[in-house]
Amino acid sequence: MSENKMNIQWYPGHMTKAKRQMQEDIKLIDIVIELLDARLPLSSRNPDIDDLAKNKYRLVLLNKADLADDSITDKWMEYFKSKGAFCVKINSQKGQGIKQINAVVKEACKEKIERDRKRGILNRPIRAMVVGIPNVGKSTFINAYAGKSATKTGNKPGVTRGKQWIRLGKDIELLDTPGILWPKFEDKSVGLKLAFIGSIKDEILNTTELALELIELLADKYSGVLSKRYDIEESDKVKNLEAVAIARGCKKKGDEPDFDKAALLILDDFRSGRLGKISLEEPS
Repeated sequence: MSENKMNIQWYPGHMTKAKRQMQEDIKLIDIVIELLDARLPLSSRNPDIDDLAKNKYRLVLLNKADLADDSITDKWMEYFKSKGAFCVKINSQKGQGIKQINAVVKEACKEKIERDRKRGILNRPIRAMVVGIPNVGKSTFINAYAGKSATKTGNKPGVTRGKQWIRLGKDIELLDTPGILWPKFEDKSVGLKLAFIGSIKDEILNTTELALELIELLADKYSGVLSKRYDIEESDKVKNLEAVAIARGCKKKGDEPDFDKAALLILDDFRSGRLGKISLEEPS
């Protein structure tokens, strides 16, 4: 990817309040369930969570695994397990992987359950906090896990604003939290990759520049996906964008190629998996 990356920063005010609230709520919690995007597990992690969740049991859920490269997702599973976290790959929209989570939560918390049993405390629910950055699919996951529409969901970042407890039978209570990003991306490529998957609002981005960056990344890691999807000859990123505009009839007045429209088409096709199973990073 080129060195001249877009510099993306986004930290709405409500996120500062959410982080302060999480610092208070974590005292009530046994296990932190962290949702990551399987296509970019490191970039979709909030590094603040490691500090907030220290001394708590950890479960990492690689969500949207249906959109990611399976072989790379398997490497990420091993990576997180090597860091002491339990890890499950899921597709919360279709419910894949959801049924095994209860058993994994109980396995992760078995020391706590045994301590409670020795003290004569029986059937106290495991308290879990669900965390994740905006648009990683937390609300959809909770609805799938709870088996009912328990939280407000949306396909835009920032829909979940307030704290909600959700009871799952006698065994587990879930605390939902608003999605939070961190105040500054030290690595510009992190903001860029988050923009690719839609965790940063398109309205504040130059989507044509963003699509050009994505085209460059795809040429490096997944050469041929654009030619397969759009039936074009792949060249440099600008010519590729122009070729997609022509192939898909994205035109302005005067028959000029509409780069903006073609850019949105490519971003949408990537985010929805129509370009194929693509991972944007893998464990080093």
